Amino acid sequence: MPELGQIVVLNGASRSGKSSIASAVQERLPGVWMNVGVDRFMGMTPARFQPGMGLRPGGERPDLEPVVVASYAAMYESMAAHSRLGLNVVADTLHHDSYSVPRGILPACARRLSGLPVLFVGVRCPIEVVRQRRRDTWGGVGYQQGGAVADPVRLWQEAVHSPGIYDLEVDTSVLGPEECADLIAGRLQDGPPPSAFRTLAGVPGPDRE
Repeated sequence: MPELGQIVVLNGASRSGKSSIASAVQERLPGVWMNVGVDRFMGMTPARFQPGMGLRPGGERPDLEPVVVASYAAMYESMAAHSRLGLNVVADTLHHDSYSVPRGILPACARRLSGLPVLFVGVRCPIEVVRQRRRDTWGGVGYQQGGAVADPVRLWQEAVHSPGIYDLEVDTSVLGPEECADLIAGRLQDGPPPSAFRTLAGVPGPDRE
């Protein structure tokens, strides 16, 4: 049996810097690191089911929520398969539970990685910086949207870090991707052993009373 590959899960709002950190992890950390995350899975999702895993907090599309649940399950099963084959994994995620009904996706995903080495990293960034990055990237698209959610950016900021149980947190308004990758490398090397996913796996959810 090959040695288990390390898994690093990056969780944060859109434009917080997760993708850049994932690329830096691939470039700077020793070994083979496969990028298996939300960006990849959204790219595989058919147009009629978009935004898929990027469905924003607020429960506007309960018809898409089963697709989101299944997609997260498939993504985490993929992480587990990579790890068991000895490949390291870095993954960007957008975890929240503000759907039309609670879905308990994060605890369920944590249970899928039971027994595997997982470091859960909270990628934080002040909302003012996120807003500016969205304006720079999309010219304001998604910055203020009409409809039931008046300020989706703020809702993302509040929902994505609940319950906020992490092994490591980084602030991308003051740290670049390479610095974040180096902090991750240091945490993996020097410990203590990660425990966030073991804690989250014990949280009750719809699939576990």
